[in-house]
Amino acid sequence: MLTTTRAVRRRLDPTREVPESLIRECVRLALQAPAGSNVPRTRFVVVRDPELRAAVAGIYSEVYLGSYRESAGYLGRVEAKDPDTQQKTARSADALERALHEVGTIVIACLDGLRLDGTPALASASMLGGVLPATWSFMLAARARGLGTAWTTMHLAREREVAEILGIPFDTVQQVCLTPLAYTVGEKFSPAKRPAPDEVIHWDRWDTGKLAAPPVTGIALPSSS
Repeated sequence: MLTTTRAVRRRLDPTREVPESLIRECVRLALQAPAGSNVPRTRFVVVRDPELRAAVAGIYSEVYLGSYRESAGYLGRVEAKDPDTQQKTARSADALERALHEVGTIVIACLDGLRLDGTPALASASMLGGVLPATWSFMLAARARGLGTAWTTMHLAREREVAEILGIPFDTVQQVCLTPLAYTVGEKFSPAKRPAPDEVIHWDRWDTGKLAAPPVTGIALPSSS
């Protein structure tokens, strides 16, 4: 499961409705993830109302097409060891912009209780360290039930607008990621191409002789928040 839980973008099936019972099962399992101070702060906003989904998907598309698609940080422009695979992944990301308008369920994972804007790394890592594992557990649980997900943060460029649409208290609840949730077309997924362990392990001290990841560029996007 760990090697085949992929970001599903082109193989989401919008024709099959995901039962609420399956969503509850995935959330129940997700909440077993570690929680700082034993206080689960992860919240899931499950958007199924057609008008609300359309509004959220519309904002996603506007950010993707209006800012990200032509930016230096666009997936298709990121330096990679395997350019062909990188371009294939970029086309998949392009497909999600269209697919998000079609799927019947959008899930937004949130941190409840505070915002992390401008906070030190200690605080942000600690608080997000509760939401991120829970969300990944949600995705693993979805995979086990024949459902596809795709981690994206694109909509956060206009987080406040999405918060207003969905009634999320912006001052005390921070959105962390968004994922579609749908049955998949076919159930077989292959492991992704990833570095060998010895390429990324630094024994005892940082090894400057190992190949570094490409620098991050173009990550900043215009924000209304």
